[in-house]
Amino acid sequence: MMPEAPLVSTNPLLLLAAHAATVQPPRHAVRRAMVDWFACLVPGARNAPGTLMAAALAGERGAGRARCYIDNEVSGIRHAALLNAVASHTVEFDDIHRDSGHHPGSVTIAAALAAAQHHGASLETLHRAITAGYEVACRIGMAVTPSHYRNWHTTGTVGTMGAAAAVAVILGCDEQKIAHAIALSATMAGGLQQAFRGDGMSKPLHPGHAAEAGTLAAMSAAAGMTGALDVLHGPVGFAAATSDSTGRWDVALAGLDGTPLIDSITFKNHGCCGHIFPALDAVTTLRAEHGFGPDDVKRIHIGGYSATKDVTDRPDARTEQECRFSAQYCMGALLVLGGVRLAAFTPDNLVNPAIRAIMPRVSVSLSPDLASAYPRQRAARVEVELTDGRVLSHYQPTRKGDPDMPLTDEELSQKFRELVVPVVGQASAEALLNRLWHDDVLPD
Repeated sequence: MMPEAPLVSTNPLLLLAAHAATVQPPRHAVRRAMVDWFACLVPGARNAPGTLMAAALAGERGAGRARCYIDNEVSGIRHAALLNAVASHTVEFDDIHRDSGHHPGSVTIAAALAAAQHHGASLETLHRAITAGYEVACRIGMAVTPSHYRNWHTTGTVGTMGAAAAVAVILGCDEQKIAHAIALSATMAGGLQQAFRGDGMSKPLHPGHAAEAGTLAAMSAAAGMTGALDVLHGPVGFAAATSDSTGRWDVALAGLDGTPLIDSITFKNHGCCGHIFPALDAVTTLRAEHGFGPDDVKRIHIGGYSATKDVTDRPDARTEQECRFSAQYCMGALLVLGGVRLAAFTPDNLVNPAIRAIMPRVSVSLSPDLASAYPRQRAARVEVELTDGRVLSHYQPTRKGDPDMPLTDEELSQKFRELVVPVVGQASAEALLNRLWHDDVLPD
């Protein structure tokens, strides 16, 4: 029997599959991503919708060795991948790849870790799988951004393909089977913008579905199932169906042999929509320089890029979901509470009259120059008028946590402690944090 020909092509899917099969992980960067993922997972595992879904799906757990962190039971891979991905996206603190607008950790790590635990893979293999998943998903996201984001939630769409690549690596697939895993997953990708433009619990379901669907695709490809290998760039393929072209693959594949993208990830410094971050950072800077409080503010105007206006201009936000995506509410929380962390979204603070008093003073508009630089630059131009007549302005070119203004390891550890200690206690939190930074075995 003649051996199969190697996959050499200009087809972007094949190039990505070959890359996923060989990419080497920057180990410290992967550890940072896992610290951040667990920081988000632990509080999310105690909240709806993950808790509701875990109860609803308890009878479908299946046999396996993958840990579902919501109820701390072992289960089949797909069950754990689904629920852990939902939990890790719930508190809106999970990582971002700036150039694609994707939250890669919630999907990729959930799926890869479940598969690694079930199959007893090494930590090195897990790191390689996570790196591959980030590469595939983020690069496909870059090919369709920014037009894709008008209607689609990138984490739910390209995340499916990242999960497929990651799990395929855990399963020991070669590049041909990785290619088919990506192809199979592409036709299951989904996640609508409208799901988080209003109220409801469906947004965390996007990474959950992506993790489970990607896992299903990888398992099917490993067993020999094939997909349409032109599904990404074909005339009626993924890019054509979800963006304004068949894909900007020159942009997406640039630097494929360079440092993996997991080394240039944004780690959130605020517990809300990332499109609000530059405005929050700008006002934080102005407060540090000029020392004003909430009662000193007459008005705040935010000039931003397209998503700043389209996604976060919500002057009448009421529910927790709406407030996490409201520039007006988050600005009020920053001024009144000193930060936009988990406490900002407690029931008491959602109706806090001091925060509510700030909201009508905050306006948002589109700045064409900032819009033209999006998505590679997430900037804001903020003007604050004080009651004493002073008008303060600040241009924020990037966000704290972005690759050009990163969180340090210690800042990332402090974020972990803030989110995890209230749930599991100081001793357990420190033990997990130490394992994630230093151990060479899978976390459990």
